[in-house]
Amino acid sequence: MGFNSIAFLLFLPIVFLLYWLLFGKRLKWQNGFVVVSSYIFYGWWDIKFLLLISATTFFSYLSGLAIEQWNPPTNSSSVNNNETDFRAPRKPWKARTALWANIILNVGILCLFKYYNFFVHNLQALLAPMGLNPDSITLNLILPVGISFYTFQALSYSIDVYRHKIKATRDIIAFFAFISFFPQLVAGPIERATNLLPQFLKSRRFSYPEAVDGCRQILWGFFKKVVLADNCAVFANQAFADPDSMGGLNLWIGALCFSFQIYGDFSGYSDIAIGVSKLFGINLMRNFNNPYFSRDIAEFWRRWHISLTTWFRDYIYIPLGGSRVTKHKTLRNTFIIFLVSGLWHGAEWTFVAWGAYHAVLFTPLIAMGKNRKYLDNPGQGRSLPTMRESLYMGITFLLVCAGWVIFRADNIGHAWNYLIRMLTNFHYGGGRPELSVFLWMAITIAVEWIQRDRPHPFAITGNGILRYASVRWILYLTIVMLCYCCKTVQSNFIYFQF
Repeated sequence: MGFNSIAFLLFLPIVFLLYWLLFGKRLKWQNGFVVVSSYIFYGWWDIKFLLLISATTFFSYLSGLAIEQWNPPTNSSSVNNNETDFRAPRKPWKARTALWANIILNVGILCLFKYYNFFVHNLQALLAPMGLNPDSITLNLILPVGISFYTFQALSYSIDVYRHKIKATRDIIAFFAFISFFPQLVAGPIERATNLLPQFLKSRRFSYPEAVDGCRQILWGFFKKVVLADNCAVFANQAFADPDSMGGLNLWIGALCFSFQIYGDFSGYSDIAIGVSKLFGINLMRNFNNPYFSRDIAEFWRRWHISLTTWFRDYIYIPLGGSRVTKHKTLRNTFIIFLVSGLWHGAEWTFVAWGAYHAVLFTPLIAMGKNRKYLDNPGQGRSLPTMRESLYMGITFLLVCAGWVIFRADNIGHAWNYLIRMLTNFHYGGGRPELSVFLWMAITIAVEWIQRDRPHPFAITGNGILRYASVRWILYLTIVMLCYCCKTVQSNFIYFQF
């Protein structure tokens, strides 16, 4: 059930009303209703998917209990300083076994569905030149929607319990709600147990201001998906389908369209997910922070898909030594997380190459110690960026656009051909997007630049123009009309496939 479907537009108000009117005063019933609603939402694609998410949730729940039983917090490591009387015998090797059993189980399920056929085909191609032609046993498996997202969320819980960052919960209903919460289930944000799980363990009360703010963020998310992304997709698909029939300038426009398509599509989903969650009294982490205003690649990755970037940082990069080791090892760690990040996106060499491409762009910043140079918002205290900031933002955006070509291509050869024609065939011809597409891009850039210091572009803080009700309602009605009039063929969100 996609956010941009009629089914969801009927599903959401029904769930919202029942959630608050029938179950608002009873926490366990409220959480149970969240689980039932989330399973209906997820099972809408294929009811068989529910078996996998149930298994991931149940075994992660048990692993948390086992880890805490065998590795209870000490007085100094307790997540709650008021609870220091842990007299259970410490058996860290059993705790490690429980942790690794859960990691192997969940990563194994993920690899089976997402990577098994990829590895089989590549092994067969590797052995063929040696005269070996083993029979390949491929599986006809459907990739469950969002499996990469909820698997990583479940893994972070077990790891955080082992690290004593959170206590294992014994409330199985709350835990099922934490893993399956429908707004962020299939495409994130990938929430940490330290943020989301405690919200299911305490009573929630309806907040009108929070709900209204959530509706505003939902509306902006729909604009980015329906008006920006889906309209950009029309020419992006045309350009990538037949790059040989187009001039280099047209291919640059195709890459530009895909850059805004994937941003509008994915950040639009995140805005809708965060906004919907606010309707239910749940706060999710911010997943995008105006990434196309970044002044270098390092800043881009601090602003793009923040929940995944920080997941890799906390659970892979830092355990490998992070940046606290030699420059050589820091570069090694950087390449590892980018290659893994690329593979996380899909079982294709294009994703691995895309990850390697960004690791290469990262290398000079690490070598010069400038990978954390930009930690503030661009144009701080000014209406417009400086000339230097504009230049750096432009260069970074072009580099990101080139990377999106690799990401979008069907295979490495396709990506190479597209990039070569972009860089060598400087003529215009072979197709063009509707002029309105550039208008939607410009509006998105302008709105997000003006509101860049706010949690989302429609947030009302300070003395901005949105403090006037008449301005807000004109804006709301305009976006609703645009979403209705500018819609193309309904399309799934891009990140559903990951």
